Amino acid sequence: MRIITGSAKGTRLKMVSGKHVRPTADHVKESFFQVIGPFFEGGLVLDLFCGTGALGLEAVSRGADRAILIDSSRASCKVARANAQAARLSAQVEIYRSDVLAGIRKLNKRQLKFDYIFMDPPYMKNLLTPVIEKLSFFDLLTEDGIIVAEHSSLSIPPQEIGSYQCYRRLNYGDTVISLFEKAE
Repeated sequence: MRIITGSAKGTRLKMVSGKHVRPTADHVKESFFQVIGPFFEGGLVLDLFCGTGALGLEAVSRGADRAILIDSSRASCKVARANAQAARLSAQVEIYRSDVLAGIRKLNKRQLKFDYIFMDPPYMKNLLTPVIEKLSFFDLLTEDGIIVAEHSSLSIPPQEIGSYQCYRRLNYGDTVISLFEKAE
């Protein structure tokens, strides 16, 4: 696993040991970044269930100003910090060990709005819809923002969740990426 392009192109990323983290495959990551925008002109990124931090770090490497990464696992946060340091992106990344829903409440108190929200929850825990509902409740997405939600092809989320609507799905075998934006 590596950072595909941008300022940290080619940086090899450490993996989290064990089976509780399922990193997004490089070909999937490369494909959806081509869809949402291969490079960014600034912006704030939120990477929920960050695991290794690969998605948030990739976004910063591609031009996002900053990224906030949240994961409940101590091991994942440790690896994400090491990966941010290896990519020389530590100054642009905040990493928090927290339950994702509690982390979202804390971000709301900071009155932050995100241009891109990446989320890759554990497939079998049915967290995707409740997390998007919480993001919608606190209105953490900018007007033109995008939620990139990775999930199993066996559990497709509803077309509309809270104030967000799915405008595109990208299929990669057992993995699906659903792209959400604010409903019109």
